[in-house]
Amino acid sequence: MKVVVAPDSFKESMTAAEAAAAISAGVRTVFPDAQCVEVPMADGGEGTTDALVSALDGRWRMISTHDALGRPIEAGYGLTPDGLVIIEVASAVGIGQINPDERDVLHSSSLGVADLVRDALDNAANRFIIGLGGSATTDCGAGMLAGLGVKWLAADGSELAPNPAALADLDRADLSGLDPRLADVEIDLACDVTNPLLGPHGSAAVFGPQKGAGPDDVRYLDGILEKVAEALVAAGAPDVREEPGAGAAGGLGAAFLAIGARMRRGAEVVAEAAHLAEAIDGADFVLTGEGGMDFQTLSGKTPAGVADVAGRYGVPVIAFAGTLGRGADDLVGRGFEAVVPIMPGPGTLADALADGPNNLERAAATAMRLIKLGAAG
Repeated sequence: MKVVVAPDSFKESMTAAEAAAAISAGVRTVFPDAQCVEVPMADGGEGTTDALVSALDGRWRMISTHDALGRPIEAGYGLTPDGLVIIEVASAVGIGQINPDERDVLHSSSLGVADLVRDALDNAANRFIIGLGGSATTDCGAGMLAGLGVKWLAADGSELAPNPAALADLDRADLSGLDPRLADVEIDLACDVTNPLLGPHGSAAVFGPQKGAGPDDVRYLDGILEKVAEALVAAGAPDVREEPGAGAAGGLGAAFLAIGARMRRGAEVVAEAAHLAEAIDGADFVLTGEGGMDFQTLSGKTPAGVADVAGRYGVPVIAFAGTLGRGADDLVGRGFEAVVPIMPGPGTLADALADGPNNLERAAATAMRLIKLGAAG
């Protein structure tokens, strides 16, 4: 029996690789000779680098950079033997690195992301997967672009700091110094956010408040995003303001799109990079899952992405979840043969997180016993 094990992480309990190992252990409890092919998965958010480093025999590389407020930090990215680089922008400029009482979106910059990109280029990167999300910034990627050679200029020709407060004086952008190596690499943006850059559904209005922006700040930031985007267009970049996902990560989506990146569904990008289809071809079952599953699962979450690939090959899929929310029952028959909760009974959240690997292994073994019983019948 060949079983492909392709879960996402179970947040605060297991990484995707740890979840895959637990499921495989459960399978082998019942079918000791089963071939378990582990393909840790993610959807472009937190854990994407971990998953692909594990799946592709990559390595982590740590560098010195700066957080969104310019404070020195260590941040990392994944690098695989064939030159694929996986960067989560939150590793450098994540909102989780800044205490709520320190958040200052008007003076926050995405400059630290450029340090990761440049270091990867120095290490022979030929393709990037950029996980967008969780940033503390709303600068339209001005900081990231500045770190890659773009100059933001005032009317008198002076260079401006790449943060929203300083960019009020922006007159034009100079793209002549943009790192030429970017033209020779492929950049896929792994993101399920579809917000445009500007307006009531844009980056400032939707995501600004969680980064500390009040109503007046939101209006100001929306104006700065428009000013930066217009400067890029005037300098020869494509107009990406209305592109789905341009508003992701405080406008970093727009910045990457402006330099030739492609916006794609996160789970699809990770599945392709991890060669999930090749693993599933010829399998008897696919086992996936994540910490919580509900009606939103079909909207681009990892288990749905795995089920989409398995469906092309007619391979049945069983999903495991730490919790099942509203609409979880409706997933059966829509890519999944079964959706199985892993908790054996009532308990505290702390116990559930601590016992996650054991509970997942037990649930996988139970599912396999039912399969064995069905085969015997």
